[in-house]
Order: sequence, then C-alpha cells, then structure tokens
Amino acid sequence: MKKPTILVVNDDGITAPGIKSLIEVMQEIGNVVVVAPDGPQSGMGHAITIGKPLRFDKVDLYPGVEMYKCSGTPVDCVKLAVNKVFKGKKPDLCVSGINHGLNNSINVIYSGTMSAAVEGAIEKIPSIGFSLDDFAQDADFSHCKKFIKTITLQVLTKGMPESTLLNVNFPKGANLKGIKICRQANAKWAEDFEERTDPYKRPYYWLTGVFENYDKGEDTDVWALDNGFVSVVPVQFDLTAHHAIPVLNSWDFNDMAVKKTSGADGQSLG
Repeated sequence: MKKPTILVVNDDGITAPGIKSLIEVMQEIGNVVVVAPDGPQSGMGHAITIGKPLRFDKVDLYPGVEMYKCSGTPVDCVKLAVNKVFKGKKPDLCVSGINHGLNNSINVIYSGTMSAAVEGAIEKIPSIGFSLDDFAQDADFSHCKKFIKTITLQVLTKGMPESTLLNVNFPKGANLKGIKICRQANAKWAEDFEERTDPYKRPYYWLTGVFENYDKGEDTDVWALDNGFVSVVPVQFDLTAHHAIPVLNSWDFNDMAVKKTSGADGQSLG
C-alpha cells in the first residue's frame, strides 16, 4: 500500500519537543511534511495574518522530513501548506501538536493547536489535535506515542465523519487506563488580571485564573483526564446552535410594532 502523506503542525513552534515526538510517530506511519510557526503561538485560536507579509522558509531539523517554518499563526501554517507545499493536492492527514498543556473543555476555543487541526478539517483533510497535561519544556511525551499511533491508524483506516475532527488530550504520567470517547465538559477559566507596576510607575497586567468545572458528568473530557484516561472528543467547526433554532422560530420577528420617537425638532427618529 502507498504510504499516506501526513501534514504535521503545532502552535508551540517548530523546535518544540512536542512536535518532535509527533513527527517520530508519524514517520512510522507515512511520509511526513512539517509546517510550523517559527516561534510560540499558543492561545492564537483561529487567527490568520492579514496585515503583514508572511515568511515561509525551508529548514533542515530532522533527517528525512520535509520541513518549513512560518512567521504566521498555526492556521497560516495549514493554509500555506495546502496552497504552497501541496499546491492544492491535499495530504491524507493533518495532525497538530503535541501541545504542551491541555486543550480540554473550553480551551479548544483558544487553542492554536486545535485551530490548526480545525483548519485542516475545513480543507476536508482528516485532522487530529494532540495535547499533553504538561507545560514543561522537558515534558515526557513517550507514554503518548502508542495511543497517538493507534488513534491515527484508526482515522486513516476508517475515515472521519464529515466536517469533524478529533481533540485528543493526555494526562501527565505513564499509567494511562486507556482511551475514552467523551464530550466537551462545561468548564471554563475564571480569569483574573494581576496588576503590577513597571519601573516607570505604569501599571501592566498578567493574565491569571482558576479552572472551574461546572460539569459533574462522567462522560466528559475533564472527568476522563482526572481519572487517568486519554480523552477523545469529536469536534465540529459548524458553530450553529441547532437546538436554538426552534426557539428562535417561535419568536415574533415579523409583527413587532415599530415604536416611533421624535427628536427635539419634532421630526420622527424612526
């Protein structure tokens, strides 16, 4: 069988340890092409670069891997890969990560890692985002590799439902109990901004916060990770709240009376 072509991206930058581990797994499966930011781009979400030119340079970091670094965002990397590297011929798979830090629950909205995978799915490429609960630069990704390979081979073999991608998160530590298919937990960061003062007596702020879980279900990604499982959440980029459409259709938009008011000169303001 012909080896699949796999696009590898991330948001921690092309030299991050996490992407090295992901490349190593993907090399066991197929032909790897890497397009990644030239520096950290965490928390960029689905941002794209429109106000300045992008730099896009070939680099030689790992033997046998075609690699490019990009001055833009993770989503820019996917767009450039499709348009300039593959020239419109799509790869068989897009994988993003392995991210240093979790992208469970609401974090999926802010994540550059997941947004790169979402962009792959928008391009109709089967896509997966991988993240580990460890922000350390020397994080150990070795216990993730066998699960990454298993999940990747399943996606390549079975395919993905239309307009869907996978969000995969790993707990820290080697004693993983297995894989659990989950829903996204109802949880969020309760942010705070720590105020400090610079040498010129001007205030500046550091974002801080506490992660709050409002969801007690045992079918969520937060529960799975807290209990030693690899969480796998199917994600879609259609943000329509389909359950709300019947509610809005019950509202009276067409027969609402238009209230007219007058200005000081007596003329109607509409």
